[in-house]
Amino acid sequence: MLWLEGEVALVTGGGSGIGRAVVDRYVAEGARVCVTDLNAERLAEVAAAHGDAVTTLVADVRSLADNKAAVAHAVQTFGRLDVFVANAGLSDMFRDLANIPEENVEAAYDAVYDVNVKGVILGAKAALPALVESNGTLVVTLSNSSFWPDGGGIMYISSKHAALGVVRQLAHEWAPAVRVNAVAPGATRTNITLPEALGTDADGRPLRAHAHESNTDREVERVVPLAKHADPADHAAAFVLAGSRANGAIMTGSVIETDGGLGIRGMRRVRGGDDLRERVLGGGAAAAGSSLAAPTGGIDG
Repeated sequence: MLWLEGEVALVTGGGSGIGRAVVDRYVAEGARVCVTDLNAERLAEVAAAHGDAVTTLVADVRSLADNKAAVAHAVQTFGRLDVFVANAGLSDMFRDLANIPEENVEAAYDAVYDVNVKGVILGAKAALPALVESNGTLVVTLSNSSFWPDGGGIMYISSKHAALGVVRQLAHEWAPAVRVNAVAPGATRTNITLPEALGTDADGRPLRAHAHESNTDREVERVVPLAKHADPADHAAAFVLAGSRANGAIMTGSVIETDGGLGIRGMRRVRGGDDLRERVLGGGAAAAGSSLAAPTGGIDG
């Protein structure tokens, strides 16, 4: 049986990136999905890909009225709501506080926090009655930045730490009626944008976080123990587990970290197994003894 067979989900920011990957996987696992986004063209692509399994709505997570409209649309279309995925987010492209012009600090804070924190709270508020009725679950997209510094700038890091607090508090407040869990992805090839207060490109369009030099494949693979720059689909199974009524039944307040192993980076080496295949399979006793040799790289690989 599919893990989300018969379930109804709502995914915010579901037109692209991790949100789109979650929509695709949820449909594949048997769910019907209401997808919201600010971009109508992206929503049209989702609808074309999935037909009657999805319904779409242009909605702004910063608005309680829009969140309520999205929940109402999901319920009216599919009859219920079982999983609310608070996914929409904004980046800050690693901007240090010292490098944000004074005149832009307040606007940058408002833009990032309004989506990454207020958007989660408003979505949760709007979804609560439907989730209580279905004994459903809230799933929040966090980040490795919910735990560690320097995976973003001051606005993004602090907002994702705050969103982790929202998850923990709501898991407490809503137990046992509604489960609240999260997925914390690491660096991912996605087109997440920045607020205009942190700059635009030559055509006046929002900058894309993936264009930052720290987010190239080479740089990410250098600092991640699994040496992998994730694609959005790499995280989708974790959202399925978090949202599954049967397989996630005993989970609440849990955060599934899909970050390539950032929490187990070593002090001497990013990872200890770069030559593991050779030591175990390729060189006999002499190769096995090489694990005692001095590390070839520092903490940055």
